[in-house]
Amino acid sequence: MNKLLVEIKARCADHEPIRAGLNALNARCVGLDHQVDTYFKVPENRLKLREGTIEKNLIYYHRPNQTGPKRSDVILHKPVETDSLKAILERVHGILVVVDKHREIWFVDNVKIHLDEVDELGRFVEIEAIGAPGTHTDDQLRDQCEALMRRFQIREDDLLTSSYSDMLLEKNA
Repeated sequence: MNKLLVEIKARCADHEPIRAGLNALNARCVGLDHQVDTYFKVPENRLKLREGTIEKNLIYYHRPNQTGPKRSDVILHKPVETDSLKAILERVHGILVVVDKHREIWFVDNVKIHLDEVDELGRFVEIEAIGAPGTHTDDQLRDQCEALMRRFQIREDDLLTSSYSDMLLEKNA
């Protein structure tokens, strides 16, 4: 399944104001997911296996490391079981890094909001405006992302350029 995302990631000392804003928007809370993302060594882009209590996906994606809303091109596969898939990927590619997090998942229409607590890194918020090819333009998704950034008062200096995996690799270098 191919998806188009425009997303941001930002540091967030306190999730409560964003949670209150989500409730005011009548956002749909999917629940709290304990996710372990195993990133594999690949020659280009990113490949991760997400093992969660709500979400289980194999995700291959390309996203530039830049501040502000950025486009991600994603191929998503929902495996029935992950143990053998993980063993194969580990044998073929090797593990790059593992990200362990607790993620509260919310939706406002086609926009997914994550309130994350990441082991070794802290608290974050992610906003992902999600479209399928042909349903939304980059500009429409960017506008949705920016509108929620303003609504939740996410400051420019809180925005991150890199992924949790990059942050962990840098921290543990």
